[in-house]
Amino acid sequence: MIEIRFHGRGGQGSVIASNILAEAAFRDGKSVQSFPLFGVERRGAPVLAFTRISDKDIRIRHAIYNPDCVVILDSTLVDDIDVTKGLKEGGSILINTDRPLSTYSFDKRFKIAAVDATHIAARCGIGTKGAPIVNTAIMGAFAKFTGLV
Repeated sequence: MIEIRFHGRGGQGSVIASNILAEAAFRDGKSVQSFPLFGVERRGAPVLAFTRISDKDIRIRHAIYNPDCVVILDSTLVDDIDVTKGLKEGGSILINTDRPLSTYSFDKRFKIAAVDATHIAARCGIGTKGAPIVNTAIMGAFAKFTGLV
């Protein structure tokens, strides 16, 4: 089973990104789960979403504490929370950023990739110029980076 944790802010599409990934994996014949974890947060507040993908039925029903992959839709979250908490040894990190990866202090044990999904979304008119919705762009990068779907 592959477990993915999404870190984003309300309004960026983290929950929908999780659903998009689950739908793609389901169409590939996999068993999937997709669910969010948030309270009464407003736009801009940190949000978590999770996706599980497996060749077998998925019977567990809890948050993902030790993901294989972390997807970060808002790079400012790296300064606020430990987005790599529980990430498995050799796990993957995909971050939406326009900064070089060398500006981040991610552990070298992880496979890391970056995409400027904000710029892509703004250029393609996904959302508004002031509030681009980055989920579609980051999921394209995720598919290429991981090869899972």
